[in-house]
Amino acid sequence: MPNQPFFSSTVQWLRRRGIRLAVIAGLGVALAGPGCSHLAQKERELTFRIAAGTASWYGGLPDGITESVLPIDNKGKTENIHTWWWPAATPDAPAVLYLHGSRWNLTGQAFRIEQLHDFGFSVLAIDYRGFGKSDGGLPSEETVYEDARVAWKQLASLQPDPARRFIYGHSLGGAIAVDLAAELSRADQPQARGLIVESSFTSLADIARALTSKWLPLQLLMSQKFDSIDKIADVRMPTLFVHGTRDRFVPARFSQELFDAASGEKRLLLVEGGTHNNSMRVGAEAYRQALTEVFGWTPAPS
Repeated sequence: MPNQPFFSSTVQWLRRRGIRLAVIAGLGVALAGPGCSHLAQKERELTFRIAAGTASWYGGLPDGITESVLPIDNKGKTENIHTWWWPAATPDAPAVLYLHGSRWNLTGQAFRIEQLHDFGFSVLAIDYRGFGKSDGGLPSEETVYEDARVAWKQLASLQPDPARRFIYGHSLGGAIAVDLAAELSRADQPQARGLIVESSFTSLADIARALTSKWLPLQLLMSQKFDSIDKIADVRMPTLFVHGTRDRFVPARFSQELFDAASGEKRLLLVEGGTHNNSMRVGAEAYRQALTEVFGWTPAPS
């Protein structure tokens, strides 16, 4: 085990400088070496940073949303994934699977889910196991991928037409969305019309290097990879990348790098003045235009 006072002081130094996600845990593993499983757990805690309870700005469940659960098997035990389903006004509307990022559960996502619904989507949103009302303990990269796949099967039953199915991921959810899209792209038949990735990143290790030192081999030390840059070329569906130019948590250059690595039909929308959380609102009209250009679908008017 490392010298604990040194490790603790390093953590505090990093925290004072706003370094988030798995950076602290990644450095902890580097300092500790192999065999310290509780540090791997700490990495997961810092990756997901789950805020318990209801978000302070939550104004209640919007009218029209139905809450439900999806069962998933966990080593012979059934666990439930909490979902929101918000159908659009028109029965043949496209449907989108909403995959949120770290920290906030669905109560902290309502404003963005509402915007997608205002665009004209039917929206299926989930809390991964360990978040909100979903069962389960501390999430991992593996479990959130599993949850997204189960939710996708549910979306496919709600919207049987693959040409009207979309995947949306915000921040860490963008990496989950890329993983799901890459998996669906391996099927013989099209499974989705398109992928939307907002305010996301290339990999957690890349963020860690950007905030610490480029020479640290964090991709070898971190157990939670979320390595979108190595998966995005496998995605075989039109993809829209969105990023705010004033995002102080995840620099917009990460979306540029994902865009450059993506194959097939793609578009990068940089929202001038947009932050990590408000690009969909600030750039609403540009967002609508991009949805039309990339997917050939005209959203509802503002």
